[in-house]
Amino acid sequence: MKQDNDGLSIMEKVLMEPGKYCFDVDSLGESEFRSPVSECEYVTDSDRILLTTDAEKLKRYAIDGIEPPSFMKAGAAKKIYFDPAKTKAAIVTAGGLCPGLNDVIKGIVNILYFEYGVRSIRGIRYGYGGLLSEISMPPIDLNPDVVDRIHEDGGSILGSSRGNGDRVEDIVDTLQREGFNILFCLGGDGTLRGAGEIADEVKKRGLKISVVGVPKTIDNDLNFVGRTFGFETAVYETHEIIKAAHMEARGAYNGIGLVKLMGRDSGFVAAFASLANSVVNFCLVPELDFKLEGKDGLLAALERRFDRGKTHCVIVVAEGAGQNLMGGDAERDASGNLLKKDIGEHLRDSIKSYFKKSEREVSIKYFDPSYLIRSVPAHGTDAILCYLLAKSAVHAAMRGKTKCVTGTLNAAFSMVPIGLATEERQLIDLDSVLWRAVIDSTRQNDWF
Repeated sequence: MKQDNDGLSIMEKVLMEPGKYCFDVDSLGESEFRSPVSECEYVTDSDRILLTTDAEKLKRYAIDGIEPPSFMKAGAAKKIYFDPAKTKAAIVTAGGLCPGLNDVIKGIVNILYFEYGVRSIRGIRYGYGGLLSEISMPPIDLNPDVVDRIHEDGGSILGSSRGNGDRVEDIVDTLQREGFNILFCLGGDGTLRGAGEIADEVKKRGLKISVVGVPKTIDNDLNFVGRTFGFETAVYETHEIIKAAHMEARGAYNGIGLVKLMGRDSGFVAAFASLANSVVNFCLVPELDFKLEGKDGLLAALERRFDRGKTHCVIVVAEGAGQNLMGGDAERDASGNLLKKDIGEHLRDSIKSYFKKSEREVSIKYFDPSYLIRSVPAHGTDAILCYLLAKSAVHAAMRGKTKCVTGTLNAAFSMVPIGLATEERQLIDLDSVLWRAVIDSTRQNDWF
């Protein structure tokens, strides 16, 4: 079981040669309006948040005369670019559903309305498709009364969809025709890449429209933005499911509880869920190469576990794990993401077949809660993160910042260029403390 370590992650590349990358976000121009936001600590464009606090790396940068990589600090400024009385903002949610979407929408609306006095706020229906002229879906007028209780529900009051982010000319036509000054895009890598292309088209036309993203991906697979909203809630929601899988496994001799969780290319949900629910015996993620057959395969590992007196087993597998084990042609969804073949059903059927041939009786129960964990409202600190990300996004937009996404970095909020955040997906480092903890908790290497 090993990871292909050829090549470095984008984070490692940036830390090794920061001079090759741009960390500043685009700006529409000089801010001339006095901000109505008061009683706060103002930030300026020169306020920065360091990407790393590693003392050895910082020492090396100093010795080599290299400017340490840092991002612009998010927050309210004394002067803003847009006149609130003339500002017209739009909010769009795209991609799959995620806990906290309504929290972010509510946060954006309330901060625009109460802190800046913006009264024209529109919610775009069903993703980028709602910005296409041939689709008859009028936007929703948003104000504090409309969004008052939406945080109590999962999903998005605006609806969501995949695709259409590549139709930038049509989208910008609509933004221009409707007189929008600001577009907030709530989504993952596909949505944000679309936002970056929209910002490029806006710039090409010489328009003054700010495009700001809020990082929404339940897989937590965006770089440089810290934990994405919805991820913590999704992990929390796995508790009862894994608990049930454990009970089912323990309730039968040679019982196996198999749980498939979300995670197309990054296994953070599966890894964190396995740590948070320490009854998991095998955690399989997309970053990890594993075999089914042979003495080093999962099937033999399961048999070894039963041979040594263990009477049950719990397996957690991310949806994107083990794709090399299944045949068939690759397909893509409307956002261009590779559709994953069902590793959960494949494992279930393979385990059944293997033990039938070995004449060992097993009882396997399969759980696939994918949509259950993403359609619930955000909990606790996750909901707080939604509000703070929304607040940072509004401050960035009103300052005239564009083509950026807000995120957390070293306990502070920052603005990250969309191109850098979406250059590649964040993956689990199999040499990291996180993965070492998963191995320690599951003890899965004892059986391989």
